[in-house]
Amino acid sequence: MRIGIIGPIGSGKSTLSKLLSEHYKVPMVAEPVEKNEYLPLFYENKKTFALLSQNAFYSSLFLLMWNSKSFKSCIFDSTLFSNLVFTELLRLEGIMSAYEVALTYAIADEHLKRLPDVDIHLVLVRTEDQLFDNVRKRGRDIEKDQHDYLKFHYKNYFDVLDRIFKNYQVPQEKILYLNIGNMFEAKEFKRICDTIEARYEKLQK
Repeated sequence: MRIGIIGPIGSGKSTLSKLLSEHYKVPMVAEPVEKNEYLPLFYENKKTFALLSQNAFYSSLFLLMWNSKSFKSCIFDSTLFSNLVFTELLRLEGIMSAYEVALTYAIADEHLKRLPDVDIHLVLVRTEDQLFDNVRKRGRDIEKDQHDYLKFHYKNYFDVLDRIFKNYQVPQEKILYLNIGNMFEAKEFKRICDTIEARYEKLQK
């Protein structure tokens, strides 16, 4: 079972990926976004570093997914579709130009052609209050004073993701939107796993 986790900033992608990886005893493929040297530069000057940072993220994630393409089971804490949401949001916000977006899509398209799809695109759904609370709790310096950027991100995230799925003709049955509570509670984590397993079993029929 290959699962790609998608969700807004602060939705718990990395946390759930780690828990699922441990539960199913399969590799976790983690995108090293926090260690990417472009990220603090992007938050400092989005207009200048949007294109550079986006393509740096795509390239590093592509290599990780390429090196994991033979894994029958693994958990990805991000996917190329997840990254494309950021590109579209930056376009909508006027930070990336139409030319920069077209260039980014061309690169992403070449990446996608070379990678096997995941079995399930697991989309984490949280309320805006939960997302802001999670961002505050993890206390990353680069995310401080980013209220307006995050507000725009949360408001438009799922509409943009839906359009990307449709654009790339991702089958609806492979997309699982899941409202997430406290995943550290045994009952909630069991519900999450049961929901994933039920969808996977349905896909195998």
